[in-house]
Amino acid sequence: GKANINAAPLKGNLRCHDPATLEDLGNVPVMTPEQVVDAVASSRRAQQQWCKTSFSERRRVMSVLRQLILDNSTQIAEIAARDSGKTLLDAMIGEILTVCEKLRWVNSSGEGHLKPEKRSTGLLATKKAVVEYLPCGVVGCIIPWNYPFQNIYGSIIAPVFAGCGVVVKPSEWTSWSTPYLGQLFRVALEACGHDPNLVQFVTGDGTTGKALVNSGVDKVIFIGSPLNGKRVMAAASETLTPVTLELGGKDPMIICDDADIDQVIPIAMRGVYQNMGQNCIGVERIYIAENLHDKFVARVGEIGRSMRQGLPLAKGVDCGAMAMPGQIDIVDALVQDAVRGGAQLVCGGRRNPNLEGQFYEPTILANVTNEMNIVQKEVFGPVMLIMKTTSDEHAVQLANDSEYALAGCVFSRNLGRAEKLARKMQGGTILVNDFGVAYLCQELPFGGLKISGFGKFNGKEGLRDACVQKVILSDLIPGMRSSIPPALQYPVKENIVSLAQSVLKIVYSAGMARRARALHDFLRAALWGQK
Repeated sequence: GKANINAAPLKGNLRCHDPATLEDLGNVPVMTPEQVVDAVASSRRAQQQWCKTSFSERRRVMSVLRQLILDNSTQIAEIAARDSGKTLLDAMIGEILTVCEKLRWVNSSGEGHLKPEKRSTGLLATKKAVVEYLPCGVVGCIIPWNYPFQNIYGSIIAPVFAGCGVVVKPSEWTSWSTPYLGQLFRVALEACGHDPNLVQFVTGDGTTGKALVNSGVDKVIFIGSPLNGKRVMAAASETLTPVTLELGGKDPMIICDDADIDQVIPIAMRGVYQNMGQNCIGVERIYIAENLHDKFVARVGEIGRSMRQGLPLAKGVDCGAMAMPGQIDIVDALVQDAVRGGAQLVCGGRRNPNLEGQFYEPTILANVTNEMNIVQKEVFGPVMLIMKTTSDEHAVQLANDSEYALAGCVFSRNLGRAEKLARKMQGGTILVNDFGVAYLCQELPFGGLKISGFGKFNGKEGLRDACVQKVILSDLIPGMRSSIPPALQYPVKENIVSLAQSVLKIVYSAGMARRARALHDFLRAALWGQK
């Protein structure tokens, strides 16, 4: 999703609508910069107490939150579906499952990654050292529209567990659900006796997001487009506020000539059409070996034409609507441009004429080339792009020919072959014989390379991303204190440079002979003042 921090300001309120039915859902306020600053100040006051809580107490809050989510999972899924257009199944899988797993993981592993960590002191044998991971303060999160529930909690669980306060600015396209979805965390805090103001939400347009970056937060997390990521960095640079950026992907799928086509096809379909393609780690480019190409195109085309598109809350629906009105125009323009350039339209390629909402038909394009705009730009829609490859090397070359490098996958019956290709592919996460499931492995860091951004969301890296690292170096044994050797005390001796050079050679020279000569030189300089 593309959370635009430089959008033209809207006056007073945002109008919200259901992307599937176009039903008016009401208003949410466009908060002013002053209101944003007040929200950050409220979170900071609560954080000053929250940061003193034990990990045990934080686990208790997370457990209460998880049970609240489970007890209200149907309502959460329905609200997320209405606000973003996704099906109930996509909401259960992409929104609720991922959040519950993050809560489970942070409770089981979070403390181990945040407690003080002993480190080696190297040459300083009389010293001991620890690295402490302390909460950075208040984190500002600007999140997109593709997963209104998961994007909220996926961004704030780690900072809150690390001891931070959080202020979240949701996308203007999915702000209707924020008061309810966000309230769950505040309810969990209050139920456990903590100040719910620790977690704040500020709604509005791009000016609200920009105000959050400039509000005095101690860290900014932004999920959106590369263009707006650069704008966030520029604004944050004025106060040297650190940022973590996840800026989308153009994820490739490589299908080798020995791949199990029966395994690959359902994964490819889910990889492309999950959440109508509005998925940062969705499959956008498929590179398939020549011998499997025609069979693959025929079978996915048959499935694509049979997919049932309709209202997200209805039964028997495979795919829903697109969340942002303008995104349909972007997707359609890219599709039509590719067809004019020689791509074969296997199915779809238009707005659904039988539905009134923001529906674009599941689309498949074959005979696509890497030079086409649709291959180089993030589509973020229900479009499968199929390209034929002549070898493993050819497939990797095409897969890496992109400005993006968030994730990717490779399929082969030969595990060693697949893993070799995975190591050659560029991306923050490469899966072998699977798609997308690495995000459920919360122990693993998640983030991209190139213009897909930097910084990590999951794993110990994601937890520590919300922390400042502080080193404590102390005496190993009480009473054994350091002192400056006499030769280094002012005024220094005339032969001190020779002594220092000899010490360097004693410690770092390769081989015992060199070290012995250095020791000899040291003794001469120390005892007789000779060079």
